[in-house]
Amino acid sequence: QVQLVESGGGLVQDGGPLRLSCAASGRTFNNMGWFRRAPGKAREFVAGFNRSRGTTDYANSVKGRFTISSDNAKNTVYLQMNNLKAEDTALYYCAAAPADTWQYWGQGTQVTVSS
Repeated sequence: QVQLVESGGGLVQDGGPLRLSCAASGRTFNNMGWFRRAPGKAREFVAGFNRSRGTTDYANSVKGRFTISSDNAKNTVYLQMNNLKAEDTALYYCAAAPADTWQYWGQGTQVTVSS
């Protein structure tokens, strides 16, 4: 059974850092990523990692501030978030895709940035 378990969310001050973790179990995935949903807004892509190509992708709003990385031995993906802003406040979800479709989702971890 596939499970994605996020951790690391919390309350942080404006400009501060936070690191999210997502541990996958049940299988490995070629694509893993992070999405977020802010109050009253649609879910949006934040960052993604492609294992076979070793490439990363980011939403324009987080480029230069967020970094996605992977520990293949632990089947875990991380999201290092620096210089957090109030508009980054959201429920952050880990996602995994065997191929081109985000098929599996975690339960989410809340990130709140206070000004």
